[in-house]
Amino acid sequence: MSYIQAIRELVGTRPLILPGAVVIVLNSEKEILLQERREPQDTWGLPGGLMEPGESFEETARREVLEETRLELHTLHMQEIFSGRDYYFQCSNGDEAFAVTAVFIAQAYSGQPMPDIHEGVALRFFAPDKLPSKMIHSHRQAIENYLHNTH
Repeated sequence: MSYIQAIRELVGTRPLILPGAVVIVLNSEKEILLQERREPQDTWGLPGGLMEPGESFEETARREVLEETRLELHTLHMQEIFSGRDYYFQCSNGDEAFAVTAVFIAQAYSGQPMPDIHEGVALRFFAPDKLPSKMIHSHRQAIENYLHNTH
């Protein structure tokens, strides 16, 4: 049982503050790796996930990307942290949360992307001007901020 599952058993569906990390993984053509997620269904997002006790944001980013994509990240660069009332969400099971998400950039990694069958349906690199229409809002915002800051 994960840390969040254990907390959920105590508090039910009431809002939690959930720290986590996502990573904008870039290939040599500067395309962005996205994961087609199981929850919310048919929605694309950045690889990443929730922090476990004792982890730093960077450790969370590395672990989650490895679990979800089988990529081992080399140098990570912190881009920003998203938090506040705009990052409230409710899951299909009724669980409520406010996300505190650290966004990292990774341009160097080892391995070939392979999706984790429990969390993702597919992994694919997208050109920045050809992102899928159905994306997690905060992940699209992170990508747009990254693109704005690099041009």
